[in-house]
Parts: sequence; C-alpha cells; structure tokens
Amino acid sequence: MYSNVSIWLRLRRTPYQTVASLFMMFITLFVLGLFLLLVGSTTALVGYFESKPQLTVFFANDKDKASIDQLSEKLKSTGKVLSTKYVSKEEALSIYREQNKDDPLLLEMVTADILPASLDVSATSPKFLNEIYQTVRTEAGVEDVVFQKEVVDTLINWASTVRKVGFLFVSFLILSTFFILLTSISMKIANKKDEIEILKLVGATNWYIKKPFIKEGVIYGLSGATFAWIFIFCLVLYLEPYMDSFLKGIGNLNLLSSGSLKLSVWPLNFPLFLLLYLLLLLSGLGIGFIGSLFASNRYLND
Repeated sequence: MYSNVSIWLRLRRTPYQTVASLFMMFITLFVLGLFLLLVGSTTALVGYFESKPQLTVFFANDKDKASIDQLSEKLKSTGKVLSTKYVSKEEALSIYREQNKDDPLLLEMVTADILPASLDVSATSPKFLNEIYQTVRTEAGVEDVVFQKEVVDTLINWASTVRKVGFLFVSFLILSTFFILLTSISMKIANKKDEIEILKLVGATNWYIKKPFIKEGVIYGLSGATFAWIFIFCLVLYLEPYMDSFLKGIGNLNLLSSGSLKLSVWPLNFPLFLLLYLLLLLSGLGIGFIGSLFASNRYLND
C-alpha cells in the first residue's frame, strides 16, 4: 500500500521525471555554488586592493620629514584617510633592490640619493580618492602622485556586475527548477489519485498523504547539492594551478579572519568548502521541500 512503498521504488517507477528533476536541481545548485565562490572571490579581491595604498605621493629632495608628517596629519584629520605610511629614501632603495634582485646591472645604477621619499595613502573609501588626490597634488614639494583609483573602481564595477547578472541567472534557474519539480510531483500525485481518495475515505491526514512526496523533493535537494558540491570541488582542484599563476603576488584573499576562524577564497581551504556545502544543502532542501509541499497542497486543496 501507499505508506509501505519505498521512496526509491517511487523514483524508479518514473525515471524520466526523476532524472529531469534531479538534473535541474544539480544544474541550479552547481551554478549557485560557482556564483557564491565568484562573489566571494571578487569581494575578497576588492577588499585586498582597498587595503593597499591607493595613492602614493612622491616628494622633491628638499622636502623634509617634518613637512611630510604635517601633510600626513592634515590628511588624517579629514576623516577620509584610513592610514598613511612614510617611505624614506633608504627604504625606497631596499624596496627597489628587492624588486630587481635578479638584475644586478639595475642595482649598480641606483643609489638612495636619486630615489624620492614618498607617502603611501589609503582612503577609508574609494570615493574619497579623487578628493585626496586634488589636495596633495597642490602641496609644496610634491613632485608626482600615483593615483590608482581607476583600478579600484574597475574592480568594484566588475564585482557589482557579477553580483547583478549572477543573481538574475541563479534566480531564473531556481524558478525553473521549482516549476519542473512542481510539474513532476503533480504528475505523480495525479497518477495516485485513486489511492489518495481511498486514503482520505479511511481517515488519513493530509500530512500522511503529503509526506512521501515531500520526502521525494527533499531527496532531490540532497542529491543535487551533493553532486553539485563534488563537481565544484573537482573543478576547483583542476583550476588550482591556473589560479596560483593568476593570483601570484597577491597572497591570501580573506573573506573572514577572526580568532581561530580563518576563511579565505584563495588559497581555498576545507572549512570554506564545508560552508559552501552547507549553503548548497540548505538551498537544495529548501527548493525541494517548498516545491513538493506546494504541489501536494495544490492537489489536496482542489
């Protein structure tokens, strides 16, 4: 009878509907997982560049340290500057030597006297960079200002576009999966119309009738999330060498670093993948549960 039929037997009896529902669930959660990783990566990448000096002020040789400190305090007093760092001629030479350590000829030609002192400036927000730039460029003794606003703005715009397009695409896939699941389970309920009518006559509750179909939707969600996570994990492992090369010199892209909990998009770590699996699992179970519940409610309320 109805309650004794294995859920796996129910799935095998309608293979095409089962495969279609499972495939759409897998595709939706696979794209959702990639979207979450991409959003996390772009967010961490923007955060990385925002944390770096976005503006470097180079000074003439006659600009003394006291005047540079005054300029630093002036910038900080605006509330728009997160931090400043003074780089002396000697420190500039050390940085130059480190960057060109593989070219001895370049090292022989440069001394600390010909390198300018500089001030690295980080803004509290990229929107203040242009204002800070206009302030420092008119200061006496400033020879040049390297302005990286374009880089940060490009990253922010790119991240915003990724979020908007990805959100719309994932929303479309979720709706498609929901309606395919709704159609599949509705057809299965219709095929058991006579059996359900008998159950109603003998006093079976609505929940007793709905339960097998809800279990089926939950299985779709669980299976889809698991397969999607495995495919994403394998894909990331395959792309790992390419990501290493692409992000060379950038270092860790941390999403969260608090106490003993450290989550970084790159290099990828297992806690991040566990969190991703949890999100995919909750999404899959939610879609499966709501879709099957809606389908069963729709039929039983007719």
